[in-house]
Amino acid sequence: MNKALIVSSSEKDVMIINQLLVNEGFSRIITASCGSEARRLIRTAPDISLAAVVSPLSDEFGQELSLMLAGEYQTGVILICENDISEDIAENVFSSGICVVSRPISSDTFIEAIHFAAAQYDEHAGMKKESSEVLSKIEEIRLINRAKATLMKYLKFTEPQAHRYIEKQAMNKRQSRRETALKILADYDSK
Repeated sequence: MNKALIVSSSEKDVMIINQLLVNEGFSRIITASCGSEARRLIRTAPDISLAAVVSPLSDEFGQELSLMLAGEYQTGVILICENDISEDIAENVFSSGICVVSRPISSDTFIEAIHFAAAQYDEHAGMKKESSEVLSKIEEIRLINRAKATLMKYLKFTEPQAHRYIEKQAMNKRQSRRETALKILADYDSK
């Protein structure tokens, strides 16, 4: 996690937040001065792991942008707003994993928020990887089942025989069951 986005209409806030992020190990930091600019940037650089949104922005409050970043892009988000509304905002966005920090921003509080947002990002990244692995495994199972069905059709194998054949071929040829299934499908489906 080393790419961050700062969205703020205030150059002073950008400078302060930028320095805190650099101190926490962020090497690539991009900035936007309004919500629409941030949306354009995130489309071209979707691998942003942390976003600090200082509300209000010049074209919107910032809550909608924060929800979009946390939801669509699984970015860890810190939403900074005035002290008198921070509790209400926190209630609205807490379920999305957004960390709300009230002004004035203390370094310690902001660093804790960075760690919280980083944990949110890591959790989303872990779930995304896990989901990808599960989908890959499902695809492999479907492929192997198609190969079994092909063997059953052309060689009149039973399902256990087809399964054993694929396992044995994979072992003998020192290849994965996936590779074996692809070879079977290529050999027999072209007939």
